[in-house]
Order: sequence, then C-alpha cells, then structure tokens
Amino acid sequence: MRIRPVAAVVTLATALSAAVIPAAARAAGPAASSDTTFSNLVVNGGKDIVLGLTTRKTITLTWTAKDPDGIAASWVYLWHGPNTDDQDGVLPLYPPAGTCTVSPTDRTTSTCEMSFVVDAARDLDHNGLAGTWKVFAAAQDTTDDWTEADVAGTTQIKRYAKVTVNASPEPVRKGRTITVTGKLTRANWESGTYTGYRDRSVKLQFRKKGSTTYTTLKTITSGSNGTLKTTTKAVTDGYFRFLFTGTATTGPATAAGDFVDVG
Repeated sequence: MRIRPVAAVVTLATALSAAVIPAAARAAGPAASSDTTFSNLVVNGGKDIVLGLTTRKTITLTWTAKDPDGIAASWVYLWHGPNTDDQDGVLPLYPPAGTCTVSPTDRTTSTCEMSFVVDAARDLDHNGLAGTWKVFAAAQDTTDDWTEADVAGTTQIKRYAKVTVNASPEPVRKGRTITVTGKLTRANWESGTYTGYRDRSVKLQFRKKGSTTYTTLKTITSGSNGTLKTTTKAVTDGYFRFLFTGTATTGPATAAGDFVDVG
C-alpha cells in the first residue's frame, strides 16, 4: 500500500472519474500521511466469476476499511494487467463509492459493500482477460487524508465451458463395448462463439440406475477440436457423463447423464 495525491488515484484508472471523487478533494494536493488499512475483502461471495458470451451478472464486493480518524468514504474496483499503469481491463468502468457502515463498537472501523453488473458481451473483448484480476482499494478518512492499495485482494474471472456426451449403442448387451463421445467447448470472447478446448483432462463417470452417485471410470484428454471419445464395457443400466473440473482460465462443466439400457 502506498499513499498518493488524490489526483493520482484518478490517473491510475480512468474508472475513478470526476463523478467518483469530489472536485474539492482532487484539488487538495498531496495527501497527508494516512494509517488506513483494508481487510476482509470478498469478491462475489468468494466464488470465481464465470462468464459466457452474453452473461450479465451482478458482482458484490465487501471489505473493511480502518483508520484511527475514521472512514469518510471508500472505493474498490477490479483491474487486470501487469500493473495499474498498464492495465488492460477495469470493472466496473465507473465504480460507485461503497456503502460504508461504521462499527457500533469501534468508530475507526467501517464495513463497506459495492455491487456492479458485468456484461460479458460489453466488458470482455479478448480471451487474455481470463484469469486473475486484482482489486484496487482507496479510502478517504475523516480528516481528508487519502490512501490506496493497488492490490487489496484478487479474484478469478473465467470463461464458461460446456461439455456434451453420447453413449452408444443403446440398448446394448451386457459385456459388449460402449463408445462414449462428446465435446468440450468454452466461450471465446473474441469470436463470440463456443470453440473447442483441446488437451484438457476430462473424467468419464457412471451412475448406476437407482443410485444418486457418479463414479469415475477413467480420465481422458480432449482432442484437437475439444472432441472426446473413449470406450467402456456394458455392465448394468445407468448413466454416463463427462466431467471437466476447470482450469485457471476456464470454469468447470458437467454433461447431463446419457442413459444406456443394458440387456
């Protein structure tokens, strides 16, 4: 964490526009020393943000800001890139001030919350934005000192994935070979389509008729266009599915079970 002039808070990200930081504060000149700290930051309830091609999702951030003089206002936003001077993504573009509530037992501590809507079709224009995003935090204390933290926390924004399955022949005699095929795809934010996801580990699972539990039979690797193909022996009636657990840039996907009648 470091302290800068208020104007620098605006310069670091166009997201903190004139509408966010009062003009009087921006003109105040270099910030005095501040003891503000940020903690307990939670993005999206602690869950990854997984977005398809047209996903619209409300994202909520909560955090604690603490200063010996008390907190007058606080802001946060998500950013992507090597540093705040070279960021290639900001969410939201115009972050509102958080709604901060002073602790009834400690006037130096405020709990804050802010929500915004992310629209994949509008906000994500290249696949390189998938992965780790940082959280920028800023606060103004009651004596008009300003503090910022370039990385107050992190979150994961991932591409939505889909996987299909088809088991055949059906029906099939016990002991015969069943061929299970499918395809693993994920949202391509650049082309606006779902494209094949190759060289990924995918589990073939089976659930016996009457059971609620799937068991992993084997793990295979997706082909050049995300294609999946494997074989197994027919043992009993039940459902086959493919399960993809996700990666650092892509969310998990589970196919609906395909029933095979074993005679």
